[in-house]
Amino acid sequence: MTADSLTRQDPADDPTQFRCSAAARDRDDPLFASAPPARRWLLVEHPGPWGFQALGGAGFSAAVVEAVDEFCRSHEARFQLIRRTAARGAPTEAGGRFAVVDSRIGHESVRWGRVDSPEALPAALADLEASTEPSDEPVYLVCAHGRHDACCAMRGRPVAAVLATEYADRTWETTHTGGDRFAANVVLLPHGLVLGRVPATEAVRVAERYDAGEVDPALIRGRAGLAPAVQGAQHHARLALGEHRVTALAPLDVTPDATEPAVVTVRLAGTDGPLEVTVRERWIPSATPLTCSAGRTASMRTYDLVSLTPTRP
Repeated sequence: MTADSLTRQDPADDPTQFRCSAAARDRDDPLFASAPPARRWLLVEHPGPWGFQALGGAGFSAAVVEAVDEFCRSHEARFQLIRRTAARGAPTEAGGRFAVVDSRIGHESVRWGRVDSPEALPAALADLEASTEPSDEPVYLVCAHGRHDACCAMRGRPVAAVLATEYADRTWETTHTGGDRFAANVVLLPHGLVLGRVPATEAVRVAERYDAGEVDPALIRGRAGLAPAVQGAQHHARLALGEHRVTALAPLDVTPDATEPAVVTVRLAGTDGPLEVTVRERWIPSATPLTCSAGRTASMRTYDLVSLTPTRP
């Protein structure tokens, strides 16, 4: 299976069907500042079928749903179902895997565990030190949640398939990651970097660069867990400086403008000293829905660059 064969005659580009990802590409919607607020991630293996909502549609008992929901709330974690690319609809294997990933700056980590059934999840989550082991391997999540949005499956599954040919142990299809119109969406863990519009032809290169500590600024939607204004400031700084390093430009502080709420100054850690990046929030009306299932039009948020200057010592 080749990347070329997977992307030829992409059904997501069928002009007879409304597809949010094709419409967003036509509008050239800005990718950046759109990563979710998750500071941690809870990944649970589940071959599907997946319901519209990941947790509520997984078929878990009420007790398991309640325990997982409480864990995610208390740990600021995002819940994701995951599966191998060839596992759709297959029987759930004994000893299903789960992972807890910390994406906070300076705390990046991955811990994997196994449970005999979903009913064992609450006990495992209550004692992660006993139920999980740390891993140094990165994790590549590719949104392929077709029941949530058709574009996620149409564009995501080919990307996951290509990645899995090179990195079978690291690659997982996953449920909704947000930003359907940016499919194919890829999350690079443990850093929580969310990428959008990743073509299958570039999927392996994306993984190779991440392993080397680099990322393509043109694909970055943002780092999960950071405020949208911070993501916007990092985006503009990356472009201005040609910065590709994954860990570059960590936020130091954020200062809203006292007289203009839409304006925010973000202080970032630069190679030669701190940078001050001022951005202005702006909303862009869309002539078409932002997702395939949305029944009406909406607006999208972006951040314009006001200024970027080194901080004086």
